[in-house]
Amino acid sequence: MTTLRVLFLCTHNSARSQMAEGFLRALAGDRFDVASAGTEATRVHPLAIRAMEEVGIDLRGHTSKTIDAFLGERWDYVITVCDSANERCPMFPGGTTRIHWSFDDPSQAAGTEADRLEKCRRIRDEIHAKLREWLADQEKSSS
Repeated sequence: MTTLRVLFLCTHNSARSQMAEGFLRALAGDRFDVASAGTEATRVHPLAIRAMEEVGIDLRGHTSKTIDAFLGERWDYVITVCDSANERCPMFPGGTTRIHWSFDDPSQAAGTEADRLEKCRRIRDEIHAKLREWLADQEKSSS
Protein backbone atom coordinates (compact mmCIF):
# COMPACT_ATOMS: atom_id res chain seq x y z
CA MET A 1 0.00 0.00 0.00
CA THR A 2 1.35 3.42 -0.96
CA THR A 3 1.84 6.00 1.78
CA LEU A 4 0.04 9.20 0.81
CA ARG A 5 1.69 12.54 1.55
CA VAL A 6 -0.44 15.26 3.15
CA LEU A 7 0.58 18.85 3.87
CA PHE A 8 -1.66 21.04 6.05
CA LEU A 9 -1.27 24.75 5.44
CA CYS A 10 -2.47 27.80 7.39
CA THR A 11 -1.19 31.32 7.92
CA HIS A 12 1.12 30.99 10.95
CA ASN A 13 1.44 27.21 11.40
CA SER A 14 0.64 27.84 15.05
CA ALA A 15 -2.68 26.10 15.75
CA ARG A 16 -5.06 24.83 13.02
CA SER A 17 -2.49 23.16 10.77
CA GLN A 18 -0.58 21.84 13.79
CA MET A 19 -3.76 20.30 15.24
CA ALA A 20 -4.66 18.76 11.86
CA GLU A 21 -1.16 17.28 11.54
CA GLY A 22 -1.35 15.85 15.07
CA PHE A 23 -4.78 14.34 14.50
CA LEU A 24 -3.93 12.74 11.16
CA ARG A 25 -0.79 11.18 12.63
CA ALA A 26 -2.83 9.80 15.54
CA LEU A 27 -5.78 8.60 13.44
CA ALA A 28 -3.95 7.11 10.45
CA GLY A 29 -0.24 7.83 10.68
CA ASP A 30 0.68 4.48 9.16
CA ARG A 31 -1.15 5.42 5.93
CA PHE A 32 0.09 9.00 5.61
CA ASP A 33 3.31 10.98 5.62
CA VAL A 34 2.08 14.21 7.26
CA ALA A 35 3.51 17.69 7.67
CA SER A 36 2.22 21.19 8.31
CA ALA A 37 3.44 24.66 7.42
CA GLY A 38 2.38 28.28 7.26
CA THR A 39 2.66 31.14 4.83
CA GLU A 40 4.55 32.73 7.77
CA ALA A 41 6.21 31.01 10.74
CA THR A 42 5.59 32.01 14.34
CA ARG A 43 5.37 29.45 17.16
CA VAL A 44 3.06 26.63 18.11
CA HIS A 45 0.36 28.32 20.19
CA PRO A 46 0.40 27.25 23.86
CA LEU A 47 -3.41 26.89 23.95
CA ALA A 48 -3.31 24.61 20.90
CA ILE A 49 -0.75 22.46 22.71
CA ARG A 50 -2.96 22.40 25.80
CA ALA A 51 -6.17 21.61 23.89
CA MET A 52 -4.49 18.74 22.03
CA GLU A 53 -2.97 17.35 25.26
CA GLU A 54 -6.53 17.03 26.56
CA VAL A 55 -7.23 14.48 23.79
CA GLY A 56 -3.92 12.66 24.19
CA ILE A 57 -1.92 14.26 21.36
CA ASP A 58 1.39 15.93 22.21
CA LEU A 59 2.36 18.92 20.05
CA ARG A 60 5.19 20.09 22.31
CA GLY A 61 7.84 18.81 19.90
CA HIS A 62 6.28 20.59 16.91
CA THR A 63 7.76 23.76 15.45
CA SER A 64 6.25 26.42 13.23
CA LYS A 65 7.58 26.13 9.66
CA THR A 66 7.06 28.08 6.43
CA ILE A 67 5.78 26.61 3.21
CA ASP A 68 9.12 27.36 1.50
CA ALA A 69 10.67 24.23 3.02
CA PHE A 70 8.07 22.03 1.27
CA LEU A 71 7.64 23.63 -2.17
CA GLY A 72 9.87 21.29 -4.16
CA GLU A 73 8.35 18.15 -2.68
CA ARG A 74 5.61 15.94 -4.08
CA TRP A 75 2.37 16.02 -2.06
CA ASP A 76 -0.70 13.94 -2.77
CA TYR A 77 -2.85 16.41 -0.83
CA VAL A 78 -2.34 20.01 0.25
CA ILE A 79 -5.12 20.93 2.66
CA THR A 80 -5.50 24.59 3.53
CA VAL A 81 -7.26 25.17 6.85
CA CYS A 82 -7.78 28.93 6.63
CA ASP A 83 -8.99 31.31 3.94
CA SER A 84 -5.80 33.39 3.85
CA ALA A 85 -3.60 30.35 3.25
CA ASN A 86 -6.02 29.13 0.58
CA GLU A 87 -5.66 32.43 -1.29
CA ARG A 88 -1.86 32.45 -0.95
CA CYS A 89 -1.19 28.74 -1.51
CA PRO A 90 1.41 28.24 -4.25
CA MET A 91 1.29 25.60 -6.95
CA PHE A 92 2.86 22.22 -6.20
CA PRO A 93 4.43 19.87 -8.77
CA GLY A 94 2.72 16.74 -9.99
CA GLY A 95 -0.78 15.58 -9.27
CA THR A 96 -1.38 17.37 -5.98
CA THR A 97 -5.01 17.53 -4.91
CA ARG A 98 -5.85 20.84 -3.24
CA ILE A 99 -8.55 20.82 -0.55
CA HIS A 100 -9.79 23.81 1.44
CA TRP A 101 -11.36 23.64 4.89
CA SER A 102 -12.09 26.97 6.56
CA PHE A 103 -11.68 27.04 10.34
CA ASP A 104 -11.69 30.07 12.65
CA ASP A 105 -8.31 31.16 13.97
CA PRO A 106 -8.04 30.24 17.66
CA SER A 107 -5.02 32.50 18.10
CA GLN A 108 -7.31 35.49 17.37
CA ALA A 109 -9.75 34.58 20.17
CA ALA A 110 -10.47 37.36 22.67
CA GLY A 111 -11.45 37.23 26.31
CA THR A 112 -10.06 35.41 29.29
CA GLU A 113 -7.67 32.50 28.96
CA ALA A 114 -10.60 30.18 29.69
CA ASP A 115 -12.59 31.78 26.83
CA ARG A 116 -9.65 31.45 24.45
CA LEU A 117 -9.05 27.83 25.48
CA GLU A 118 -12.73 27.04 24.91
CA LYS A 119 -12.53 28.47 21.37
CA CYS A 120 -9.39 26.42 20.76
CA ARG A 121 -11.22 23.30 21.94
CA ARG A 122 -14.15 24.02 19.61
CA ILE A 123 -11.85 24.41 16.60
CA ARG A 124 -9.88 21.31 17.66
CA ASP A 125 -13.12 19.32 17.69
CA GLU A 126 -14.19 20.73 14.29
CA ILE A 127 -10.83 19.73 12.77
CA HIS A 128 -11.09 16.26 14.33
CA ALA A 129 -14.59 15.74 12.92
CA LYS A 130 -13.56 16.96 9.45
CA LEU A 131 -10.52 14.67 9.39
CA ARG A 132 -12.58 11.65 10.46
CA GLU A 133 -15.05 12.42 7.66
CA TRP A 134 -12.21 12.83 5.13
CA LEU A 135 -10.58 9.57 6.25
CA ALA A 136 -13.89 7.72 5.87
CA ASP A 137 -14.18 9.10 2.32
CA GLN A 138 -10.58 8.02 1.64
CA GLU A 139 -11.40 4.48 2.78
CA LYS A 140 -14.49 4.33 0.54
CA SER A 141 -12.61 5.53 -2.53
CA SER A 142 -9.71 3.09 -2.01
CA SER A 143 -11.91 0.02 -1.62
